[in-house]
Amino acid sequence: MKEKYIVITLGLLPFIMVLGNSMLIPILPAIQNELHLTEFQTGLVLSSFSIPAALFIPLIGVLSDWYGRKRFIVVSMLLLITGSLMAIASGYVSSDRSGFYLLLAGRVIQGMGAAGTTPLAMALAGDLFQQEKRSKVLGIIEVYNGAGKVVAPIIGATAALFAWYSAFYVYPFVALFILYGVLRYVGKDRAAQDTISIGGYLQKTWKVLKREGTWLLPLFFTGGLGLFLLFGTLYYLSFLIEETYHIDGFFKGTAFAFPLGAMTVTSYWTGKRIKNERQLMNKLLAIGVMLVMLSFASLIFLQTLAALMFLTTIGFGGLGFVLPCANMMITSVVADEERGFVVSLYGAVRFIGVALGPIVFGKWMGNVEEMFYYCFMLTLLTFGWLFIRGNRLKVANPSANKG
Repeated sequence: MKEKYIVITLGLLPFIMVLGNSMLIPILPAIQNELHLTEFQTGLVLSSFSIPAALFIPLIGVLSDWYGRKRFIVVSMLLLITGSLMAIASGYVSSDRSGFYLLLAGRVIQGMGAAGTTPLAMALAGDLFQQEKRSKVLGIIEVYNGAGKVVAPIIGATAALFAWYSAFYVYPFVALFILYGVLRYVGKDRAAQDTISIGGYLQKTWKVLKREGTWLLPLFFTGGLGLFLLFGTLYYLSFLIEETYHIDGFFKGTAFAFPLGAMTVTSYWTGKRIKNERQLMNKLLAIGVMLVMLSFASLIFLQTLAALMFLTTIGFGGLGFVLPCANMMITSVVADEERGFVVSLYGAVRFIGVALGPIVFGKWMGNVEEMFYYCFMLTLLTFGWLFIRGNRLKVANPSANKG
């Protein structure tokens, strides 16, 4: 029973990270109108969260290797709660300018707290679980990630029916659940027994990257590209559904349930099946890659709403095969004392993909055919790198993986 609650707690960490930006996307126009913002200032509401998160992820990864994951998850939740309260308070400030600055400050602190969510969940799963259980838990974490993407726009749109800042009440609510789960069910987690200097730590980590970089770096970029395509496509669909087909509010949020639901289902299935089997991981990774490439290649020529929904469902379903395999390979290759930093680097690359997706797709949307052509070429180049340079794909290195 204790193990069940630990898994739920770990799953809520990527869930609250996804809420960070996804929940606000449908209510950005309301924020812009209430605070009288320009389009650039409205964009800062999202980037002020993503940029600090990406910058702090590697630092928290290093510190968690030294001092344990549990205490930094607690600190992260406290930061998220603090930033959320500041964002809520911005809704009660009479001055638009002061409210905007208070909102940005709260979002920055939220972003710093978000740095200790998904990467530490993955690293802690690697610490607490072994072999088959580890792959299953990592798959469940990806399911929570996908489920968060499905429900976040719906939660945001529903909360905004009361006031635009009502959405920020959701973050402290979820963070308190995580705090309770971590303090109640996660015991004294593993921390490095012999703390070494920063130079020694970086030297040790460099050896890991040098030893495994041939396939580790392509996996990093595969995960980052997957999230880039995911959030970029969602941004485009949101714009298309509202402006072209005039679907808004709750129904707009539910339109994303099909592609994101496909990704959630395949992520869960993949996490349960891959266990520690290298050949199965490679096979599922190849299948997922082909589905993603096929969907974007087809979207170059087919762009009706029905085709978009069907093909994005196929493509996101493919991502559900790719991401759990990449997660398992990355978390299993390094020793316990190195896992936090390596996984955090991976998390930073994923977060950069999340941050860049809407920005880049916003520039590309002027020519939809070219946009999907660029997506196809990016998948072709990245996946080509993965399978050509990363032909030594494996699950664990016995010399590195002591836990």
